[in-house]
Amino acid sequence: MASIVAVIAVFSAITINAENTLSEFIKVECNVQNVGQHGHQSVLECMVQTSQEVVDATIHRVTWKKKGRDDPLLFFAESRAHMARGYSFAEPSWNETNMNVSLLISNTVVADAGDYTCSVSTDSGFAEKTCSLKVQAKYRAPIMHSIPERMTPNEHSTLICTSGGGYPKGKLRWFDMDNEEWTKSSEMEAKQTDEGLFQLSSKLELLPGSTFSKYTCVVFNASGGKEDEATFELKPSALGFEKGAEIPASKIVAPVVVIGSLLVGLLLVLLIYKKRSPCGHQAIPTHDESDKEGDHQEVV
Repeated sequence: MASIVAVIAVFSAITINAENTLSEFIKVECNVQNVGQHGHQSVLECMVQTSQEVVDATIHRVTWKKKGRDDPLLFFAESRAHMARGYSFAEPSWNETNMNVSLLISNTVVADAGDYTCSVSTDSGFAEKTCSLKVQAKYRAPIMHSIPERMTPNEHSTLICTSGGGYPKGKLRWFDMDNEEWTKSSEMEAKQTDEGLFQLSSKLELLPGSTFSKYTCVVFNASGGKEDEATFELKPSALGFEKGAEIPASKIVAPVVVIGSLLVGLLLVLLIYKKRSPCGHQAIPTHDESDKEGDHQEVV
């Protein structure tokens, strides 16, 4: 690599005078802001443009450098290209007459984020342009669990939500079954892996007597966009409905009132029905009752 740097220095010294006098005839146009996805290819697009006076320009030298790095990522001179591992011309069949000098990054990582400078020297002049690359990585679907694993009523418990593999730093937010947000009541921690990606973890404390049966954890990227979510549903035992568990009086009163109301309504219906029954349904007097009535008439 040291020999490449030496070649660049010598070649620059030879061509510097020509570059200063002919630079107005060419320019390098690049896509200034670029976004690459972690683990995928990224392209920094740059094209050499010439003035009307220039016909069939030939490129003598191309250099791609990243700010903060001494050695070039790509260096072309004297019909030979020297490329660092993972970097190349975007066009595999590139040659000295091809004005597309775009840089290809074969496997984008977090460390590739930053500013890049493309310098081009031709038989008609010299020009350079700086562009930038932002790296993004999508977060994985959140995973949720509770502490303790078997939640019981009237005891403190904690919901844990984790998501990782994302970049830049994102955020985990909490919502209940009514879509009310509980993020302010949670604590989030973010750690970077050796690859530079973020691992997010958030915990939400649940106080005794919590009445919500479902909580949702949503992961958002650095731009505030929703990426994925997970839902945790509390088992009936965690809300106090487990067999043998003491049920609060407030959970008994309502059913009793409903059942009582139904019984009262049923009795009223029966009374009304009885009053409206026809006379023909009255009981017929017995023989003994008829005799007693006759005896009574004879005495009078």
